[in-house]
Amino acid sequence: MPHPTSLDEIIGIESIKLGFFKEVQQTISELRASNIELEQKRQDIQAILNGIPDVMAVLTLDYEILSVNNAFHERYPGVKPCGKTCHQIFKGQGTPCPHCSLTQAMEGAGRVCRHLELMVFHGEKRQIECTASLMRDAHGNPNRVILLQRDVTLEKQYQAQYLQAERMATIGVLAEGVAHEINNPLTSISGFAEAMAHRMEKLAMCPDQDSIAPEFMELFGEYLEIILKECNRCSEIVRNLLTFGHRDVRAYSIVDLNDVVHNCLQLLHPRLSRLPRGVIKLHLSEKQPYVLGHPGELMQVILNLVLNALYAVMESGEIAIHTAVEGRLVLLRVIDTGHGIPKEILDKLFDPFFTTKPAGQGIGIGLSTCYNIIKNHGGEISVDSTYTEGACFETVLPYCVE
Repeated sequence: MPHPTSLDEIIGIESIKLGFFKEVQQTISELRASNIELEQKRQDIQAILNGIPDVMAVLTLDYEILSVNNAFHERYPGVKPCGKTCHQIFKGQGTPCPHCSLTQAMEGAGRVCRHLELMVFHGEKRQIECTASLMRDAHGNPNRVILLQRDVTLEKQYQAQYLQAERMATIGVLAEGVAHEINNPLTSISGFAEAMAHRMEKLAMCPDQDSIAPEFMELFGEYLEIILKECNRCSEIVRNLLTFGHRDVRAYSIVDLNDVVHNCLQLLHPRLSRLPRGVIKLHLSEKQPYVLGHPGELMQVILNLVLNALYAVMESGEIAIHTAVEGRLVLLRVIDTGHGIPKEILDKLFDPFFTTKPAGQGIGIGLSTCYNIIKNHGGEISVDSTYTEGACFETVLPYCVE
């Protein structure tokens, strides 16, 4: 027979039960408080996400949308995204998009990836910048992707206007020289045309047309050759100006950077002709340095760099322009032997409206414009300088196979 339980044992067991019950109650209270705290944090995070004006979505690694912010519902009213893939919602297709920023982020070990999309909302085309970045769990393994869609239409329009304004300002700097450069061949054309007209009058009065000396006709041929040459010269100058001032920033084509350098120097010829010979030294790549870009914008970069170098050398130094193809990159260097740039301002050179020139000689948007143009071409621009010993501006662009 089992030993009868004593009263003390019964009281002891009940005390243990009571203590365990209190521990459970305390644990439940702590969990409840923790849940309240987690819910508060979740609400805080959701409030932050809803306060972001850009469309934001959290996705699985299989492109499935888990959650979105309020901006999504404003841009896509009536759309229920959760449980569907991003390419179904944004593109109406069953497979991921080419050049998908999410795919690039997952394949690129978590780096932030951006690309520009042209989308249509309510019948209006908008430029959307898509940004994707990986989220990781407590063990550091990728488990989610954050997708951000930002409407940059107005920003791109302002940027285009900004670039055009800077381009027009540069044309203003060139205007006097270009006018002089065109006036010279026009003077030649006018003079030779008048000479031909005068001789034509004499020929008309000659009773015996067969007696006209062959030298007379040879002279006419020389005059016509000079006139055509000078007309072509004017045409080339105007063509370069039109290329430089062209506004369609999307008209990218394969461009030989050596040709761009020659075209820029032709526009600068009136100014360079007043300087001693040999101020500009060219070291151009024998292998054609092809890049994919906008000829007018690339001209704008080189013109700005050369004009700055001319200002730095004060008409007494030298400027070297180098182009080179190194692997999959094209390099452009503009080197001057001018007064150099103080170390403390090197980091500010590409800031908008920063200038070291006196008032009235520049407002400081040239190098900032160069920086933006090169960035838009997928390249980099940098400067190396020692004060009193000159400066080297280097531009690196992706090489493009013709």
